[in-house]
Amino acid sequence: MRLRFLGKNTTGQQSPTLWASDHGTYVCQGWKTGVDGQIEIPHRLLEFLEPGTCLGILLQDTGHGTFILQGEPVTDPEALAQMDVPDHELAVEVPVGQEIRPDALASR
Repeated sequence: MRLRFLGKNTTGQQSPTLWASDHGTYVCQGWKTGVDGQIEIPHRLLEFLEPGTCLGILLQDTGHGTFILQGEPVTDPEALAQMDVPDHELAVEVPVGQEIRPDALASR
């Protein structure tokens, strides 16, 4: 799987990152939560999503500036070679969703 870098939210040793894959998915790198395939990412990472898209999964707001999300852990050697994933983080693959804003629906 080949990845295209979209953006990063780095502070110190923390490096949540967002990529677009050649599979038509997003790859999100975030902090491990202790649950298989589940990560925590900062709200600000979503600013790097491609226009008109969203993460095609349910995000759980933690109430302290981060979301919890569930995805398929990235195990592909080609993809992992393109990333720097520290031991306290995990990269997961999630579907790309289409952004549908309620205010856009009201104008139709």
